[in-house]
Amino acid sequence: MRRNQLYVGVVLAVAAMFAVLVGSALDLDLESVALLGAAMGAVVALVPDRTPLVRLAGFATGFVIAWIGYIVRAQFLPDTSFGRAVAVAVVVVLCVGATAATLDRITLWSVLLGAGAFAGAYEFTYAAEPPQILSTSLSTATTMAFNVGVGFLAAALVAPGAGAASAWSGRRRPVDDAPDETDHQSADDTAALDTFMKEKAK
Repeated sequence: MRRNQLYVGVVLAVAAMFAVLVGSALDLDLESVALLGAAMGAVVALVPDRTPLVRLAGFATGFVIAWIGYIVRAQFLPDTSFGRAVAVAVVVVLCVGATAATLDRITLWSVLLGAGAFAGAYEFTYAAEPPQILSTSLSTATTMAFNVGVGFLAAALVAPGAGAASAWSGRRRPVDDAPDETDHQSADDTAALDTFMKEKAK
């Protein structure tokens, strides 16, 4: 298990370095959220809950909800502690509502993780220039999404026990193929019943 974790860490580190170098070469400004995005993507890929695609859908849902929350905050709420508190509460309520609407098929943790990831990447940028929210939020969303995708793909491809079929279908390989004691008991009961029936037939 430790060797697998080391393997995942090395691949993720290489992927994060690749993202930074590509962003620098193309002048995409990916460095500011490279570690945050790659880490969040890796978490979504590695947590063994539902399938990776469902977890990714939950993360994306929370990501969009937080983005909408900033737009609502900029347009309709005062730039005060009360306004920020209301915005945070609205985002959390929407995250819970998204989970409830899918009947818990999309888990709450993945939605909250997506919302927190966007907020962590964008809060300081928004606070510096609230009127520029349309351009700055789009820039942050695209760079964050790229880094999340890099981290997700890197971790999903080398995750421990992530065979192509089992990783994406959410199925787990059986841990122990040894027969259960219940099976032995049922076989003994069946044999005893057969013996009893034969004796009654005589």
